[in-house]
Amino acid sequence: MKPVIYHCVSRVVERRFAFGDVEREQFRIFMRMYENFSGCRVLSYCIMSNHIHILLEVPPMPEGGLSDEGLLNRLRAIYSEAVVADVEKELKQARSKDLSDYAAEIHARYAYRMHNLSEFMKTVMQRMTQWFNREHNRTGTLWESRFTSVIVESGIAARMIAAYIDLNPVRAGLVTDPAEYRWSGYGEAVGGGAKGNGKKAREGLVRACMSQKGVGFEAEKWQEVARVYRKLLGVALERKAGRAGEMVAAEKKKRLAAVTDKLLQRGAKSDGNAVKQEDDEMVLREMEMAAMLRHRVRYFTAGAVIGSKMFVNEVFAQARERFSEIRKDGARAMKGNAQAARGQLWSMRDLQV
Repeated sequence: MKPVIYHCVSRVVERRFAFGDVEREQFRIFMRMYENFSGCRVLSYCIMSNHIHILLEVPPMPEGGLSDEGLLNRLRAIYSEAVVADVEKELKQARSKDLSDYAAEIHARYAYRMHNLSEFMKTVMQRMTQWFNREHNRTGTLWESRFTSVIVESGIAARMIAAYIDLNPVRAGLVTDPAEYRWSGYGEAVGGGAKGNGKKAREGLVRACMSQKGVGFEAEKWQEVARVYRKLLGVALERKAGRAGEMVAAEKKKRLAAVTDKLLQRGAKSDGNAVKQEDDEMVLREMEMAAMLRHRVRYFTAGAVIGSKMFVNEVFAQARERFSEIRKDGARAMKGNAQAARGQLWSMRDLQV
């Protein structure tokens, strides 16, 4: 089995603006704690005042399960040392008496909550509710409903949705540069440093941006990824009126020169018009994508499955019994604010936008 990526969203009850700085930081702490426990990996996230986004990769449980030491390390993420010591003692007794079934039962107490999307989200949301109610002397639910999720293909879909998530505070008018917002994957990657959670944030974005190339959670590739990712975020685009045209022209000229140089190095004859047309289209596509992410794209939160046409159709085929016989395939072209992604990204749902 391959890892599955999900874009998860949950909203505060009645859409209240309930999360200040303290609450957002506490949610981030719980999220990282259960990430370490569950074996799921956060690729990016954003904690807003009335809702949260998490781009989560859920890998399968390792074949053969966890070792005893692996289980104990996971438990240390959320349990006290006293609890971990008790479990360790139980495991040692079971192993010393060759009671493999009993040892398996000990593992099973905790393993069902690992490598599981629903358990991860449910536990983080429950812990946040308990903490929030205690801190604010209240009772009842904190969340509007169960979280929603969209299956996301690795590659361009994961990159796009990671950027969409990180741009939440920009769309809300809270910051102009997503790096300035500390409760997001990109903000943590930039401001959190090269160790600890800053490293985890960098690993997540590297994975989101390069997983289709077989790259794992490799923080050392952050600088390479960051340059490309900032373009996708639109940070590199000139925002001052009157300068956008100059910036685009300069970028086109730079790329045209680079492509022409490559052709000359190969001994090929450069067709200036063809190169210019291809380069213009490339720059335009990148700018359109970056501009698209600055708007609300409903498909990214309600499209059920987002990815290439082949990927969406494969997921549709696997869940064929859930659809009527009339429907022949799964992939639907995206419309409205998502026009820039047409031909590259498809949705399972044909939404009214």
